[in-house]
Amino acid sequence: MQVRATAQQETLPGAYWQWQGESIYYVKTGQVKGGYPPLLLVHGFGASTDHWRKNLRGLQDHFEVWAIDLLGFGRSSKPNRQYSGNLWRDQLHDFIQTVIGQPVVLAGNSLGGYSSLCVAAQRPESAKGLILLNSAGPFTNPNEVQKAPTVQQTIGKTLRSILLQPWASYLLFQYVRQRRNIRKTLEKVYVDKRAVTDQLVEDIYRPSCDPGAVEVFASVFKSPQGEKNDVLLQQLRCPLLMIWGEGDPWMNSRERSAKFRQYYPQLTEFFLKAGHCPHDEDPDRVNQLIRDWIVGQKIR
Repeated sequence: MQVRATAQQETLPGAYWQWQGESIYYVKTGQVKGGYPPLLLVHGFGASTDHWRKNLRGLQDHFEVWAIDLLGFGRSSKPNRQYSGNLWRDQLHDFIQTVIGQPVVLAGNSLGGYSSLCVAAQRPESAKGLILLNSAGPFTNPNEVQKAPTVQQTIGKTLRSILLQPWASYLLFQYVRQRRNIRKTLEKVYVDKRAVTDQLVEDIYRPSCDPGAVEVFASVFKSPQGEKNDVLLQQLRCPLLMIWGEGDPWMNSRERSAKFRQYYPQLTEFFLKAGHCPHDEDPDRVNQLIRDWIVGQKIR
């Protein structure tokens, strides 16, 4: 018989900020201490501020900590528009400038990592430091022009063209948003299955019921590819910490690590026995790594 962890963790209260006519949800806890900058935590695709609850509580005694729902996710508005790294970059930058009021250390997981990298590289006045946890985003492929497309690439392009059709993306959305399928996906990308709780499943399911959620999902297949990671890394000037869940089935952490290090050799990195979301799966270790790195780097 499978045993599931069911311990509930209280969600910290949040507030709303109006941006470009849309409601953006965020959470704030802790206080500025020791001259260290605030932390801003940015979730991945399909997640929200709820995915950081263990880190908000684990870091609040040491820093002023913020978490934000990207436009289209969580408790934020879900308008029908073109979503992209540039859109979320501008959202994060404006939030830092107008609400937080000072540069921050950005910490992002997956899509949130890519969006945070866009901010730190292209809006450097908003970033004192950058923490990436199994960060998403493409790298330049020097051989993509010379090589003929593979069978897998051809199939992938065909599938993408099908999913551009509203009926197809709607049907796929209705399938993947079912609680049992959310749980199955999480259990594939978490090494420690005990971390896949009923609360986590509900945190991801709940926003999928909001008006506009299906259009946000469909926009993934329509969005233009953003700036390449290697280009962004060559623009980056602040300290960079990378935390990898080594058991992530969606990305080869060691291979991606080598690419990040190639373009930003001065980074600091750690590999954990975790999956795609190490901050949620191994929060105590991640929180300690973040604290030690900010203090050790004397980021102020």
